Amino acid sequence: MRFDVLTLFPEFISSYFDFSIMKRAKDENIVELNVVNPRDYTENKHKKVDDTPYGGGAGMVLMPQPYVDAYNSIEKYDNSVTVMLSPQGEPLSENLVLDLARYSQIIMLCGHYEGFDERIRDIIKPKEISIGDFVLTGGELPALCLIDAVSRKIEGTLGKIESANEDSFSNGLLEYPQYTKPRNFRGYNVPEVLLNGNHKDINEFRLNEQLKRTKEKRPDLYEKYLKEKS
Repeated sequence: MRFDVLTLFPEFISSYFDFSIMKRAKDENIVELNVVNPRDYTENKHKKVDDTPYGGGAGMVLMPQPYVDAYNSIEKYDNSVTVMLSPQGEPLSENLVLDLARYSQIIMLCGHYEGFDERIRDIIKPKEISIGDFVLTGGELPALCLIDAVSRKIEGTLGKIESANEDSFSNGLLEYPQYTKPRNFRGYNVPEVLLNGNHKDINEFRLNEQLKRTKEKRPDLYEKYLKEKS
């Protein structure tokens, strides 16, 4: 998987790949990162990428020329998708992450200030994705959320792909509770069923815990799960 990120703050994105699982995935060529700064494609001597909005209003709007030219500079794979991180977009979900993981290349546009000149959307025609009904100062954090979530679905990133298959939302439910050593910690014991080696009992226990936890914490997901199973 190759990630191309258009951002005014390239270090924000690239530094994330200097640690932990993402560093290993990059070092082992499981994922590839290319960061492009639209400021490098401006046609003015001051490297200006924003200006005041026509019609008036607060804030500054990102100009189309630097972003369109920066986007056009990127080599496009046959199996690629372009994403704009935007509060107006489709909510990022497990199913959407799985769809995105099928591509060989994801190109991402990170906004700032009062957002993009509409002609950037008109010309590039990106798929818009949101990480929630709130507004951030820029698209870098949403881009990193998308990169991290998609990377987990790529064989080799986690060592065992089963780790991703057992995450919350992988079967429509929240993840079951996890335990490790010691068996007793300050009076709190690991459930006995996890110690008996009976995988049928363990799987049943985990599913029941998923159902209980989802019903309690995310009743919307619980009701959806029941409808899909009926």
